[in-house]
Amino acid sequence: MEVMPLVALIAVSAAVAGIARRTPVPAPLLLVAAGLGASYVPGVPAYVLDPHIVLPLLLPPLLYTAAVDSSYLDLRANARPIALLSVGYVLFATLAVGYAVYLAVPGLSLPVALVLGAVVAPPDAVAATAIARRLGLPNRITTILQGESLVNDATAITAYKVALAAAVGTSAGWAGGIAEFLLASVGGVGMGLVLMVPIHQLRTRLREPLLQNTLSLLIPFVAYAAAERVHASGVLAVVVVALYLGHHNWQVDFATRLQEEAVWKMVAFVLESVVFALIGLQLPVVLRGLVEYEGVEAAWYAALVLLVVVVARFVWVFPATFVPRWLSARIREREPETTWKAPVVVGWAGMRGVVSLAIAFSVPMDVPHRDLILFLTFTTVIGTLVGQGLTLPPLIRLLRLPARDATAETLAEAQAQSEASRAAEERLDELLATPENALPPPLAERLRTVLERRRNAVWERLGEVNPLTGESADDVYRRLSREMIEAEREVFVSLRDLRRIDDEMLRTLLRRLDLEEAAAYREEAP
Repeated sequence: MEVMPLVALIAVSAAVAGIARRTPVPAPLLLVAAGLGASYVPGVPAYVLDPHIVLPLLLPPLLYTAAVDSSYLDLRANARPIALLSVGYVLFATLAVGYAVYLAVPGLSLPVALVLGAVVAPPDAVAATAIARRLGLPNRITTILQGESLVNDATAITAYKVALAAAVGTSAGWAGGIAEFLLASVGGVGMGLVLMVPIHQLRTRLREPLLQNTLSLLIPFVAYAAAERVHASGVLAVVVVALYLGHHNWQVDFATRLQEEAVWKMVAFVLESVVFALIGLQLPVVLRGLVEYEGVEAAWYAALVLLVVVVARFVWVFPATFVPRWLSARIREREPETTWKAPVVVGWAGMRGVVSLAIAFSVPMDVPHRDLILFLTFTTVIGTLVGQGLTLPPLIRLLRLPARDATAETLAEAQAQSEASRAAEERLDELLATPENALPPPLAERLRTVLERRRNAVWERLGEVNPLTGESADDVYRRLSREMIEAEREVFVSLRDLRRIDDEMLRTLLRRLDLEEAAAYREEAP
């Protein structure tokens, strides 16, 4: 691909994603719609999803940034429902879709039908997490959807390889398929366990933030490539490494954390935008290859697959939610109570995405009915993204799921900050008691004032608000702090313009202000 079409794709995708933030429509849906519209605009080049690019180059960083931001403790606490969805449901959907298509399409062999089943089985990681965050779902549902989306790609890719081997006649039978599945899953987790500690130790020993962030960008690709090299699951290796690094991220230098968060937010934003735009842009490519089937016949097959995909998820989710609770008193004691509303939301949040399309494009050209597989994958992805993605928000409002308790979260934050400030104050007293840490009283008092400010800031958010502005005392404090910083910034720039300080000194002074303003912004951000 030439440079300008690629630059145009990134620029337009980012612009559409930015527009989506100002509308009630989730960004993935608007990007897909924009891609569909642009695919028939004269002069727009043909963007073809190359599985050799999507799977090893786009999937690892997307999985990495999602896993790093996930809670290892929450995922571990919900390991049972996550495993039932990410492994059990994907295999069930593979069989359900495969058998339904095998019965409906004349001349289609069962192994080829199972290839299609494996391709459309995994819900999309990016779509699920993006819409879940936007809707403010309860923590447990969000954790389950995130956990499923992190692992299900590995299950689907392995199931696809087994079904493809059977379709082209190179399968070693059921025993060989099970062995390959175990090798991929156990090997992927094992590779992640082998890599995670050395990588973390290397990150903590590097003292240069630029080197640390360069390493951070390489980590998902290294983990993925190392696992795939030994025929294990690169997806699982990336997830394991990312979960470990995210759980221990507090041990990394603060400057690295600040830079790394900004870098990965940008990377995730660009990749997610491009990925969903690319989905819509595939329509002409998909339709060009569909020459064997008439329009009505192809539409019937597409509707059938979409229906089976949606129904199969509910058929799996409801028993997987309630049957283990009925059978096990331990599960009832350990896991919180749930109602029928939670599995309805989880069942409807089954949007497919770019991974399914990338796997479909990787089907060898000599596989029978390849064009039909590609077409049915595309229609399923579009149907679930648009149909379920647009109706999920009103469904959640209709069900009136309990929202996150902002007051309770603020109280927990305040209590945690109070305990931390108490420990910091005790440590400060110990340090000031020694001669080598002696400070003039005004400087020592300044440290105590900063500590007191952090302790009171969270409590102030629960206090009375300004009747004129609706702001809490803490809101007013931060706003005034930013105004003061802006005044200082203007003076520094004017001094540079008057040649009283040089540009190097200006950058040093501005960086100091930027760090202070960033700290205030991070306190304010939800």
